Amino acid sequence: MPVSARRRVVVLALAALTAVAPALVGAGNATAAPAAPNPTATTAAERYGWGRPTTGSDEFSYTGAPDPTRWTRAGECWPGHAGNGRRCASRSTVDGAKMVMTGLANGDSGWLASRAERRYGRWEARVRSSATGSPTSSRTYHPLLIVWPTSNRWPQDGEYDFLENSRPGAPCTESFTHYPHNARVAVQQRSARETDCGAPLSQWHNIAVEWTPAFVRGFVDGKEWFRFSGGANGVRRNIQDMPRGHLTIQLDNFFGSRMQPARYEVDWVRLYDLN
Repeated sequence: MPVSARRRVVVLALAALTAVAPALVGAGNATAAPAAPNPTATTAAERYGWGRPTTGSDEFSYTGAPDPTRWTRAGECWPGHAGNGRRCASRSTVDGAKMVMTGLANGDSGWLASRAERRYGRWEARVRSSATGSPTSSRTYHPLLIVWPTSNRWPQDGEYDFLENSRPGAPCTESFTHYPHNARVAVQQRSARETDCGAPLSQWHNIAVEWTPAFVRGFVDGKEWFRFSGGANGVRRNIQDMPRGHLTIQLDNFFGSRMQPARYEVDWVRLYDLN
């Protein structure tokens, strides 16, 4: 994903533009969601009755390369995030039960982009991540799930990082939801960090996002933990106003070489229509 390094550099300096969500329900001004029809379910799809998965879903019940009818892989190899390391097709494989993405000490890692593009929808993935090998470096990979703008225009068309952690297996989930905004101003975004964290991300979790004309909201194991909407002003559009997007799965390198090796596993990916 051709994301500018500028986005990351300024994040910590943007306290005035960043809001941290509470444990289950994030800040925002969207109308309240209907009550969950199955309040004990551990996927958002089952808890909220999203129906049957649609085109672009993948259970990863095969072996070899990710299904090319569903996924675009990096070449062998492309420049990595902001030019750090490389994104290599060989670093994303399917073992018959799950997709495995690996990040190497030399900075090579994986990247996948869904071919299913849409405006509005629901995405859910069962994921876990871990550092591998000896912990010889603080240069850790970032596991991500993103709704990325089909236009590849960033930041003008926004970005919804509904999972973004600064290290594999972190104790709590984090996210960064970007307003579509003028490229000449500082990054405009809302961030959320789970506080009622439960098991760390080294264990399996179901991570989901719902994007509607009214809001963007995220879920961990079926529980809503952030929701953002509106916010348009002179330099940005409403946060939910990305023109069109698709899922990307990334194990991003922010440092270059001498990385802590990592493994990012995806049991399944499921897409749902709004209606």
